Amino acid sequence: MNTSESIIANPAPPPSNHRAIFWISVLALFTAALSNSIRAGAAGAIKAAMLDPIDAQRSGEMIGTVLGNSFLGFALSLVVISPLLDRFGAKRVILFAAACFIIGPVLVLASAGAGASVYTVLNIAMIVWGCGWGATEATINPLATTLYPDDKTGRLNVLHAWWPAGIVLGGLLSVLFFKQLELSWQLLIGLTIIPGIVLAIWTMQHEFPQTESTAKGVSFGEMMAEPFKRPSFWVFFAIMFLTASTELAPGAWVDVTLTETVGFSGILVLVYVSAIMFVMRHFAGALDHRFSDMGLLWFTTVPAAIGLYLLSTATSAATALIAATFWAFGVCFMWPTMLAAVARRFPKSGPWGIGLVGFAGAMAIRFVLPQLGMIYDNAKLTKAGGEQALAALQPGTPELQTVLAYAAEVSFRSVAVIPVVLFFVFGLVWFFERGKNTK
Repeated sequence: MNTSESIIANPAPPPSNHRAIFWISVLALFTAALSNSIRAGAAGAIKAAMLDPIDAQRSGEMIGTVLGNSFLGFALSLVVISPLLDRFGAKRVILFAAACFIIGPVLVLASAGAGASVYTVLNIAMIVWGCGWGATEATINPLATTLYPDDKTGRLNVLHAWWPAGIVLGGLLSVLFFKQLELSWQLLIGLTIIPGIVLAIWTMQHEFPQTESTAKGVSFGEMMAEPFKRPSFWVFFAIMFLTASTELAPGAWVDVTLTETVGFSGILVLVYVSAIMFVMRHFAGALDHRFSDMGLLWFTTVPAAIGLYLLSTATSAATALIAATFWAFGVCFMWPTMLAAVARRFPKSGPWGIGLVGFAGAMAIRFVLPQLGMIYDNAKLTKAGGEQALAALQPGTPELQTVLAYAAEVSFRSVAVIPVVLFFVFGLVWFFERGKNTK
């Protein structure tokens, strides 16, 4: 064992304010999730108010691109900030995230008055908003592995349990605003500014530690070189591309597609899934010790594939909830366990390694969401019999609902193949690592 590996294997005690740092991390991620959920919940209203009047035939692709650009901002800020986290300082990065959580929704609200530039302003707003999420992930994940070096998988899953918690609150607020109170989407978007302000104030009151690898003597050059010196790192990079497409892309797509096909707001499906994920992620540490991280991930691919396929055929509240249950149990551990797997196997890569893998996940969604939009739009045209036939269908009619149900089925079925691929990928990694100490 060389010097760097030795010092990482013997971590220093966490700082005295580690609990406060952990809960600030929770608030940052909760805010990112709340924003993500509200974006998804308001997507249909934004599409109808600002994109349908521009190009009704391509509005599905356009809203997919708008939502996807939040993931582009996520990916860009994540890959830029991760290797420089200790040079910027975690405190400054969290404050930057808080600023993005404030500026992003302000720009979305301003886009309503942008005239012909509304689509451009919406995309810029989503990129800025997504940068807050990326800055959050770039900071809190390496901080969690620093604060709890002996329980990376467990603590990362507990931290990321607050992602679905934010999704639940955002989803319920979306339903309350649009279905119960009939309030404007602008007011809902504006609410997301409040936790951004709280995050900024709380962060300014604390000092943050350096990350584990930097504090223990791994140089910047070693950290940057580690993924390139160990080709197996890129296997996990590729796997994250697939796992994120299985978890996050459908989550951003449910309101656009399912609302018209299952008899209630599609965002409630996301709320239900997220509630299951919040509970299950608290058990990840025990399951990891029992099966290993790759074993845990391998088991989850089966319900994920079943759930996505069943979502493609859901036509009622009951069938949607059955499908969502399978999907939730399938995807609940994927993102945080992948981050922990990389931190565990490539400790010298530090925040750079975790950031690269998160970047892969973010870029997957950036590409997948517009593709889902195009698949959805093309399926609508095919089922309706062309552009003129689609334009002639009246909102709320059984004919239009049949067309939309078909489009939702085709779009979800296209994603359901991904966890099938992951079943074999995780199985192979688990097989080749058997007997090795990856814990």
